[in-house]
Amino acid sequence: MAELRYRAGNIRDPGVHKIGIIALGSHLENHGPALPIDTDAKIGAHIAFQSALKSGAKFLGVIFPAYELDEIDHGVHVSLDVLKENVIETLNSAKRFLDIEKVVIVNAHGGNLPLMAEIWDIEEQTDLIVVMNNKIISSEGPHAGSGELSMAKVLGIINENELDKQADVNKYVEVGLHGFKKARENDPNIEEGALDVEENGVYVDEEYGQQLFNLAIDTVLFDIEKLLDF
Repeated sequence: MAELRYRAGNIRDPGVHKIGIIALGSHLENHGPALPIDTDAKIGAHIAFQSALKSGAKFLGVIFPAYELDEIDHGVHVSLDVLKENVIETLNSAKRFLDIEKVVIVNAHGGNLPLMAEIWDIEEQTDLIVVMNNKIISSEGPHAGSGELSMAKVLGIINENELDKQADVNKYVEVGLHGFKKARENDPNIEEGALDVEENGVYVDEEYGQQLFNLAIDTVLFDIEKLLDF
């Protein structure tokens, strides 16, 4: 077996070779007429990949399935158990083939947040240290709103011709999760986002989109620094 040159290339710390970064989003979910159904997956993948480039950690790709609450029916999702099982299988495969010991999961879909409560079990079943980074969820604002539109502009995945229809919450009920009454009643943050889109509409600001990406990437890099010290 060849001896690998772990210090080769632009690597600040060879310890990053033991760290993997993987994106978690949603591939099958409506985001209004101006955004594709895999917006979350592409946003998460961009953050994870850029973080891997900047840190030298291993980019592990994107987890395929996603979870969502029953009261938010705007796509095709799986149960939390199925998502958890897939995450465990994917991470065990990465551990086997890439010799990693630690992982940062970059989550870009709010529906996946309940997975946070399962991290301890995921760690136990993979024998990995796992961090779930949800920064972009807490900073991007309403679903399919200005934050996601602005990031989509940076990525080049926005349909400019449909922008004027994006805030039609009567037709596109998923924007701001406006049309999901039970979810709005149960979660004050969802209610706030729905009202924001209803009252203020949406906008696209490429500079704002890049700022959101930079913020998320910086937090992933911070997670990596902490894992290096662990």
